[in-house]
Amino acid sequence: MRALAFSLIALLSVVDLAWSQGSATPSGQASAAPSAPAAGLPMFRPVLIGQGPSALINRIDEQDVVRKGQKDALVMFLCAVKKDGEVEWSATYGGTPDSDFLKQELQRRISPAVNPRFIPAVHDHQLVDAIYYGTVTFRVVNGKPRLRIFSNQEAGELEKEHDFIGPQPFFGDGSGFTGLHYPPMESGRVQVDGKVELKMKVDATGNLQEINVVSENPPLLGFGDAALKDFREAKFIPAFRDGKPVECEVTLPVFYKAAGL
Repeated sequence: MRALAFSLIALLSVVDLAWSQGSATPSGQASAAPSAPAAGLPMFRPVLIGQGPSALINRIDEQDVVRKGQKDALVMFLCAVKKDGEVEWSATYGGTPDSDFLKQELQRRISPAVNPRFIPAVHDHQLVDAIYYGTVTFRVVNGKPRLRIFSNQEAGELEKEHDFIGPQPFFGDGSGFTGLHYPPMESGRVQVDGKVELKMKVDATGNLQEINVVSENPPLLGFGDAALKDFREAKFIPAFRDGKPVECEVTLPVFYKAAGL
């Protein structure tokens, strides 16, 4: 696990994005219709993997990945999870060297067409649509596969396998996050995919305290400014450590997909 986690430093710079969509557009905007208060819901709850046969962790076929020859590997993904726990859209990206079989299996199982079920997010005692950031790790230990899904993408947290869930931007009442909006382009310029890394500080109630662009690729095309605009007014389901909301600093990737690609 230590080698896998440290390799995050390298793979975070890799853009090898594979999208799987339902009815959502590539901008990644989920349904923002308000939900009615539900009795018994907590103040905050992040999107969770859940249990049972429809949960993502139980949809991934570890034995098939082994048969194909997959060795130790790590792949990151994100998805929009609706109030009912269904996936609106998803994307896989990055990956340690030779992680293709794991990535292909994850792409199939996270697709809205397959319909993995998550436990939806809660903000202010109401179910909300939210973005989930996760990491899948795979190892073969004593000839047996060991698959784990972590609800964050921080190298230090993954290395130590902490019980840490990163902050999750959510849609709807109480949040200024309305999805990702491709930056305006000069007339005649061909659109390309873009990636931005945002370093954020989020307090224990989900308020954004600081936000800065760490990198943007390609540069000078407005992706960094677009990401700042998209997230500056966002509210988050706060990070959770050992089951309790906490303040945190994280780096989140933001992807902008060119129209028609």
